[in-house]
Amino acid sequence: MRQLINVGFILFAMLGFFSTGFAQYGSGQPVELKAYENGPAPTKDLTGVWTRVRPDDKFFSGSTWTAEPPKLTDWGQERFDTAKNSNAGGFALGETNDPVLTRCYPPGVPRVYFHPYPFEVVYTEKQTILLYEYDHTIRRIFTDGRANPEDPVALWLGNSVGAWEDDTTFVVTTVGIDERTWMDRTGVQHSDQMRVTETFRRIDNLNLEIDVVIEDPIALAEPWVAETHYLKLAPPSWELSEISCSGDYLDFGAFESFLDE
Repeated sequence: MRQLINVGFILFAMLGFFSTGFAQYGSGQPVELKAYENGPAPTKDLTGVWTRVRPDDKFFSGSTWTAEPPKLTDWGQERFDTAKNSNAGGFALGETNDPVLTRCYPPGVPRVYFHPYPFEVVYTEKQTILLYEYDHTIRRIFTDGRANPEDPVALWLGNSVGAWEDDTTFVVTTVGIDERTWMDRTGVQHSDQMRVTETFRRIDNLNLEIDVVIEDPIALAEPWVAETHYLKLAPPSWELSEISCSGDYLDFGAFESFLDE
């Protein structure tokens, strides 16, 4: 029964997130309550809190990148066949081997976009920082001209570098993503050779598009070209809240055997 209640809570939260209104905010006390107005896209700027939206007549999935599955190598197919996902499959929470659910592992790149919570973009002198509401996840995209490392240390969010292609297009490449993460929520897995390219396009002041291309010569028979993700700038009164994997919305009693391994 406890699991059913928790699953219901997740679904309720997701429905609230994908609604057209912005009903829930963080725990801070915002000063500016006036909504942003639309207009031309600012120059080389992704600042703000972004939420995913569901445009009419566009592909939308909460678990995978394309309507058709990617073309896998034998290596990739063998590992995919071991996945017991609880998002697009027939496995209950007590049966899944999804590492995010059973071990509280970070979702990694690019899967992090499928967690139905907003993220905020902030800048420092040499980095673009993505602050994901989900599980306090912080991602650093270096913009000081460095290249991707040739022999990267494996990180949950990988090693990312980015550059502006023009005034409204920001391109990020990420390598060295921990192999324990999945490419999506259905269980497509990857090797240490995975490379993810994200293209952020600021359409106007309120709208952002993200295109994702996933390459992995060991797991994928050809690059996996994702359908576009669409996001909208949240009003300035929306401040990130706290969504923790460690018990806030899941009952981990069913997973103690996994955690003890």
